Amino acid sequence: MVAVKARRRLGMDYQPILEQIHAEIRPLLDQGRVADYIPELARVPGDKFSMAVRTVDGRSFAVGAADERFSIQSISKLFTLVIALQIAGDELWTRVGREPSGNPFNSLVQLEHENGKPRNPFINAGALVVTDVILSALDNAIETVRDLLRGLSGSADVDFDLGVARSEQETGHRNKAMAHFIKSFGNLKNDPDRVLHAYFHHCSLAMSCRELCEAALFLANDGFAPLSGDRIMTPKLVKYINSLLLTCGTYDAVGDFAYRVGLPGKSGVGGGILAVMPKRFAVCVWSPGLDDSGNSLAGTRALELFTTLTGESVF
Repeated sequence: MVAVKARRRLGMDYQPILEQIHAEIRPLLDQGRVADYIPELARVPGDKFSMAVRTVDGRSFAVGAADERFSIQSISKLFTLVIALQIAGDELWTRVGREPSGNPFNSLVQLEHENGKPRNPFINAGALVVTDVILSALDNAIETVRDLLRGLSGSADVDFDLGVARSEQETGHRNKAMAHFIKSFGNLKNDPDRVLHAYFHHCSLAMSCRELCEAALFLANDGFAPLSGDRIMTPKLVKYINSLLLTCGTYDAVGDFAYRVGLPGKSGVGGGILAVMPKRFAVCVWSPGLDDSGNSLAGTRALELFTTLTGESVF
């Protein structure tokens, strides 16, 4: 009976479920607040919505503007972590922690008490250190991250939104303060402005829900990218990353997200949330209106409905 249920679930038709979710979350699309502290993101209409699913057995499902690209923002931190782990391995954890922060994603408070070592790689401070690791090892950390996402997604024209990058460069004063603060503890090896330049570009990458699902599917597929068949990571590293996504991927709302959604996921203030179900699928939702923690309000509800209606979560 267990094997029969597993096969049936792997072949589930997600399309009617996505359409039901799309209908149910419509009243939420005018709620939340777009990330207007980044001027370019303030221009994005708050009622946008898309959702996509890509299964490990090669099927795709979508609703809404699933091919429309948006600023992935902190979802990029998942992919910079992949590169940094390939470079540094476990040495990375001497400079970045693996614990939930319990504070907003752009908080400086813990850095003072913890000697410039960020709690995890998915808050802004942690991502700055991860970017620094990449910069120290590679000539061009900016293009390396972009090219990884081009390869994983199968979309050769994935690129930066230079308007967003410029907007963040001009207004990202807290991130600038954070980088210099970490540098004062000796936990950045490169010039802070160089680290910030790369970091802002990573956050400005523009992708669609379909493309992000394809890019993350290796995390549901034992480390293999289905498009190329290449091994991106070992199963051990996939386990580590998925555990960090579950415990740290949605800022100071990780407990609520795990309770409601039950999937490892990474959010971004562009309104995207990317999640995976090991052995099954990757799912991505985009709705720009954010809750108080900086996660998509309608997107979180959509994913909660998805795992409830499908009965598929890690719990």
